[in-house]
Amino acid sequence: MTGSPMPGPVAAAGGAAGQGGGPPPPRLGRWRQAMELLREFYVAPYRGAIARAKREEDDVFMLFVYAELMGVPNPATYYTLELQPILMEQFHDWHLRMGMEHSPLDHFKCC
Repeated sequence: MTGSPMPGPVAAAGGAAGQGGGPPPPRLGRWRQAMELLREFYVAPYRGAIARAKREEDDVFMLFVYAELMGVPNPATYYTLELQPILMEQFHDWHLRMGMEHSPLDHFKCC
């Protein structure tokens, strides 16, 4: 026997441990549930703050894209013109959230 290792009990049985395709042991299922509960416990208090920050960031972006149409000089107008048709669906919700009862754009009436 030169150079060939002796097969161990796992190799002789026909596979490695955990390769059976069966359900995970009950301990593993409880472990996953505990991890999910802990994740929710730590993430839940910040979910609202993260959503608020994302909404504020989106509002600033919408203002930046539509600034030229509202009379505010925008040095990146050439690049933001491509985004206007894409963001038009969200425009109505945005201007209501900003406190404008009607569309601030003269040629675009969404209300």
